[in-house]
Amino acid sequence: MTNPEGLALYALCLAVGILPVIAFLLALVLLDSYKLVPFRIVLLVVALGGLAALISLVLNPALRDALGLSAKSLTRYLAPIVEEVLKGLVVVAALRGRRIGFLVDGAIWGFAVGAGFAMVENIHYSIVLGRLDLPLWIIRGFGTAVMHGGTTAIMAVTSKLLTDRAGSQRAHLFVPGLAFAILIHSAFNHFYFSPTYSALTVIVALPLLFSVIFRFSENATQNWLGVGFDTDQELLRIIKEGRVSQTQVGRYLRELRGRFAPETVVDMLCLIRLHLELSLKAKGILLMQKAGFNPPAIPGVEERLKELRYLEGTIGKTGMLAMRPIFYMSDRDLWQLHLLRGRRRK
Repeated sequence: MTNPEGLALYALCLAVGILPVIAFLLALVLLDSYKLVPFRIVLLVVALGGLAALISLVLNPALRDALGLSAKSLTRYLAPIVEEVLKGLVVVAALRGRRIGFLVDGAIWGFAVGAGFAMVENIHYSIVLGRLDLPLWIIRGFGTAVMHGGTTAIMAVTSKLLTDRAGSQRAHLFVPGLAFAILIHSAFNHFYFSPTYSALTVIVALPLLFSVIFRFSENATQNWLGVGFDTDQELLRIIKEGRVSQTQVGRYLRELRGRFAPETVVDMLCLIRLHLELSLKAKGILLMQKAGFNPPAIPGVEERLKELRYLEGTIGKTGMLAMRPIFYMSDRDLWQLHLLRGRRRK
């Protein structure tokens, strides 16, 4: 492979093996009109997917030898489980860390993990196999690589749907998405159809699936922004005008005065006001991004976030639980705070 023709063919095969999944990922990022996942986060997630691939390249052979499996059994059954679990761990960490606000976020996170995994895996196989077989690499690039991104994206979207519906991050809620990803991966590796047909199925089905996810997510985002912005703005205006006692929030806080110290109840009201202010800023950022503007960094956000954490600490876990009927920070509310941290002035 030292001759120029061999090197050129090797470079072409490797490019065909990794460029389709990169192009697909870039398309997802660019099509997201709200730009919910910053590009630097996408790169980080791709790197984490690559790390998962490196771990699997060590773990798969070790488990195969320990269990006495054949190469076919490894490819069809064990590898899909190991690889989807490793990729899925990144998604689970993101969901539990409230880094994913909407379905489209989940799709981008999941596909980015799979893209990183596929790139490292294909680079590894290009070195190990040493086969300059362009049709093989077309199938790996347009089929296997895109499949890796697609299965993890499906796992992320399914898990986001289930955790949102349950209002919980319990472990069992991640199982259906992971099982679905493993099933698709295993079916792909069974080669029920020819590799060419399998690759064609992937590159036709995934864009259709993602178009549905993007449309559904964009409608949900618009509804959330419209209703949430108006509601937050109205409640904040009432609090600033000193008329909170006339609202359900004020009446509930009066009930809490018999159970908590007066200063704690005051902190509760301050927490609600501060969170409303931050929530409006986050929604404003999304509206500007939707309109095609690049929102400037927001001064003073870090100080307000520190104040928010301080108030949560002074109120305590019991106080926060007592506030849940009138103030419950959902995953999407917590995701807004991560959005603001990304826009704070350096």
